[in-house]
Amino acid sequence: MRDGASSELRYPTGGPQDKRLGYSQLESYVHGLTARNFSVAHQASWSPELEKFAQDNGYAIYREKEDAGLTLRDRTGAAFYNARYPERVYEDFKAVPPLVVSTLRYIEDQSLLDPDHPRRNPAVDWKRLAVATASQAAGVFDPDLRQGGASTLATQIEKFRHYPDGRTRNVNDKLRQMMAAATRSYLDGPETIAVQQRIVSTYLNSTPLSSRAGYGEIIGVGDGLWAWYGTDLLEANRVMAEDGAVSPRKAEIYKQTLSLLLAQRRPSYYLMEGRKALGELTDTYLRLLAKDGVISEELRDAAVAADLRFLADPPSPAPVSFVNRKAAASVRTELLRLLGTPSLYDLDRLDVAASTTFDAGAQERVSTVLAKLDNREQVKALGMVGQNLLGNEDPAKVNYSVVVYERGADRNFVRVHADSLDQPFDLNSGAKLILGSTAKLRTLLTYLDIVARLHDKYEGMTPRQLSAVAAKAGDDVLTKWAVMYLARATDRGLQPMLDAAMQRRYSASPAESFFTGGGVHVFANYEKSDNRKMPTVEESLVRSINLAFIRIMRDVRNYYLAEGERAQGDDPKSVARLDYLKRFADQEGRTYLNHFYDDFRGRTPDQVLAFLATRSGRSPYRLAIVFRSVRPEASIDDLRGFLGKQLPKTSLSDRAMEKVYNDADPDRYSLVDRAYLARVHPLQLWLASYLQDHTQAPRSEVLKASADERQAAYGWLFKTSSTRKQDVRIRILSEQDAFNEILKDWRKQGYPFDYLVPSLATAIGSSGDRPDALAHLMGIILNDGVELPTVEIENLNFAADTPYETRMALNPSAPKRVFAPEVVRTARRALMSVVSEGTGARFRGAYVAPDGSPLIVGGKTGTGDNRFKSFTAGKRLVEARVVDRTATFVFFLGDRFYGTITAYVAGSDAGKYHFTSALAVQLMKSLTPQLQPLINTPQTTDHLASSPKGTVPAITLISNTAASVH
Repeated sequence: MRDGASSELRYPTGGPQDKRLGYSQLESYVHGLTARNFSVAHQASWSPELEKFAQDNGYAIYREKEDAGLTLRDRTGAAFYNARYPERVYEDFKAVPPLVVSTLRYIEDQSLLDPDHPRRNPAVDWKRLAVATASQAAGVFDPDLRQGGASTLATQIEKFRHYPDGRTRNVNDKLRQMMAAATRSYLDGPETIAVQQRIVSTYLNSTPLSSRAGYGEIIGVGDGLWAWYGTDLLEANRVMAEDGAVSPRKAEIYKQTLSLLLAQRRPSYYLMEGRKALGELTDTYLRLLAKDGVISEELRDAAVAADLRFLADPPSPAPVSFVNRKAAASVRTELLRLLGTPSLYDLDRLDVAASTTFDAGAQERVSTVLAKLDNREQVKALGMVGQNLLGNEDPAKVNYSVVVYERGADRNFVRVHADSLDQPFDLNSGAKLILGSTAKLRTLLTYLDIVARLHDKYEGMTPRQLSAVAAKAGDDVLTKWAVMYLARATDRGLQPMLDAAMQRRYSASPAESFFTGGGVHVFANYEKSDNRKMPTVEESLVRSINLAFIRIMRDVRNYYLAEGERAQGDDPKSVARLDYLKRFADQEGRTYLNHFYDDFRGRTPDQVLAFLATRSGRSPYRLAIVFRSVRPEASIDDLRGFLGKQLPKTSLSDRAMEKVYNDADPDRYSLVDRAYLARVHPLQLWLASYLQDHTQAPRSEVLKASADERQAAYGWLFKTSSTRKQDVRIRILSEQDAFNEILKDWRKQGYPFDYLVPSLATAIGSSGDRPDALAHLMGIILNDGVELPTVEIENLNFAADTPYETRMALNPSAPKRVFAPEVVRTARRALMSVVSEGTGARFRGAYVAPDGSPLIVGGKTGTGDNRFKSFTAGKRLVEARVVDRTATFVFFLGDRFYGTITAYVAGSDAGKYHFTSALAVQLMKSLTPQLQPLINTPQTTDHLASSPKGTVPAITLISNTAASVH
């Protein structure tokens, strides 16, 4: 091995084992990983002789592995996941029953293991080679004479492992196989008895035995016995080693083993449709083996009498607890992305070891607790039953997720990634959950960041200039407050300004209605006692007061609205205003078209027309408008037939019918006018017409074709007499633009989705989040506003102890500043208050530092009681469908550790539960015995957090401020 990449290494090309173990794809893995911040740390360095040999033969010669597969190691190097393939192998020659050895020698190579020839070349059987050569030559004149082959066990192993599809294509292939096998035989010197023994066990472990749906490729006699007959290799070895009388089971297992040794010749045939032929061939060999004294007559007779009972279906895999394998599942999913392997099946068969950042001990301890939380006595013992916790509900329906990270010098490490969901799904990183008031943390940081930006923008202005800015601020309360603060401040530093911003007061009254999200909304506080309060921003976070944060988000929204309005101008005919109206027409038109498309989908043209007729008024004239708009070329007789079906009790004279027909001429009216006359939506009328000639049009085609019609349908909106209606719609779109700007802020924080609900309700969680994304934000806060990459995999070691060995190490992306240090220090102080005196108070004092002193902690709680509610126009509730319930706590522990803990109930069952975020906090407190050992682990140079240039280590800042704050 040498540092960096090796220039002389030659990767193998096409053998089944080389592909299965990933050796032939290794070059592409290296290129792909290099593009993902990995680099080759060490790689095998070849001698000129090995390089020349590989060039001639296509692959290197070395002591190959009997089994291999994916290994995952934790931070200490201990393996917590170890896939091996084949799964059932003979560890060495001594593990092979003598009966199997003698049988294999009889079938394949009777001169093998001859003690009288300790230096024999096991790659060549000279007699067989001579016969095969003669038969090939004779076959030129008579094809029937081309029989027999020169393959030995050693050459067959080369073929199985290193040649395309495990086949010998021509004479050159055979010669290369013999050369490679001979060279491999003398790796340990001239004595080959030990090599011959290894050839026996290697052959038994590597012979291909077809494949089965639901199981995969079957390699080796051990896996073959299990996959085809359901016989375990350990049992087979024990039974075949028995002395004395031949038991029926011994005869059966011996016959199974013999059948697999013979099936190797044509495995797909013999083990699938040719099973009868395989049975006959096996019986023939049983008689030959007994005749030549390899087996006893007793064993022969018992084995001939035994049936080859193939399993109808492959054996079911052993039950797996997904709860105990969430860390492994997370890493394997990441490896799929990094390596681009097709499936976990293929990934597990690669010869690669991944060094991860997990702490296997803590992971196991936490997973063990989570696995027991379906038991009522267990949740009681952990203090998780009571007010705002679990009551008499079924604890088995509550799922929990716990993730803990550690801050490092240039990266953050995943230490624990566990959940109680016994499924592959990952609650922590795979779900979009309404996590309630945890969104207030994101809102607070956006608020403080805006204050910091305003500080940077205006701190250099004079009081007179600042007063002028305030006069023009309008509804932009934040800008107005910022400039007035700076105009009066004796200390214009950022930290004093942020401290003042945290002391601004907001009403918590629920009496006000808010125009947001396209309509009028009202909100409520969780605690009614908060309704009459006027809390500060800090108090609002500590006590998680909804209405205060609705109003904070309103100020944030209005800050961005003001920027957009300044660009729009006051002229009703301005380009910006017209653009807004066009956007609204296009956007709302798309919404209606999607609804109408769903109504018409799957219907024939006649059914579409009939369906539209039911939406129109039941008068001949309105129906005629609908009919002629959809089918403008139709005749008067066609209209008569249509009206006869729709209005069977109405009869029109010929003259009346002619008048209705002419009055409904589509050329007389615009699309909008016809829709008005017919009492249907213009886009519904247009779509019905379009689908007459484009019956299979996909949704995308319909939306593209309707661009002009969408604008025409809202022509009324562009008239200056509709100024008030225009203002309402412009307000809706400008709010969407404002929330797009807020989304940019949240994306910097690590928000995982590409859309925010354009509503003030986003401040209390309506846009959803993910636990791991919240933890990512907490990592930024803990690291003084600098974003570090979060790491699960640090090193990958491919093909260890082979000439292809390649060790790759992660070079994390550069740290990136997201917030000013003062912003996150201010937020961190408030998060400490949440634990010391707010909604996370039960967490206070739960953990201690390694020296036994109280650990400085902070966090933010969130509860989500999520229901879809439908109301009448009079605000009467007509339906409330329960979606789920969540409780989340995002936290930091000292200056090293942080994470999230989430409780979750899905579906209608959630309506029976009444827990709040207190449940998540209590579980985190109850996990102290499982997590305290992790906290006590000493910091090493790899894990020690170093603050970015110009910042103060987080723990020092927290310690210095704690006394003055509390």
